[in-house]
Amino acid sequence: MLKVGDQAPDFDAIDCRGERVRLSDFIAQKKKVVLFFFPRAFTPACTLEVRNFRDNYERISSLGAELVGVSVDKAERNCKFATEEQLQFKLVGDEERVLSEKYGVVWPVLKIDRRATFVIDEQGVI
Repeated sequence: MLKVGDQAPDFDAIDCRGERVRLSDFIAQKKKVVLFFFPRAFTPACTLEVRNFRDNYERISSLGAELVGVSVDKAERNCKFATEEQLQFKLVGDEERVLSEKYGVVWPVLKIDRRATFVIDEQGVI
């Protein structure tokens, strides 16, 4: 897993709204990113975690950061989850585990994401 001081790997994904999400775009806009990984949509612990991010979205945004959530669920499942939980932030399905592998958060045997949150500064450093 990546650690504080590491350069965050760039990523290119599509969120539930069909919008492209790239770390390099946020860096170009001089924005911080709070990138969090969670195991599975609609599970009790993950629902509580996502609600906590949802309920603090305005605070995170007011500090100049974009919030992006990722799980290895299919995009459709994550999109349904985003709708039901009324999420204002970007939610990405990483079924192919591309982002999850880059950030080192995939549990080896279970092949689901660990709970992990990365705060990435305007230069792309964790």
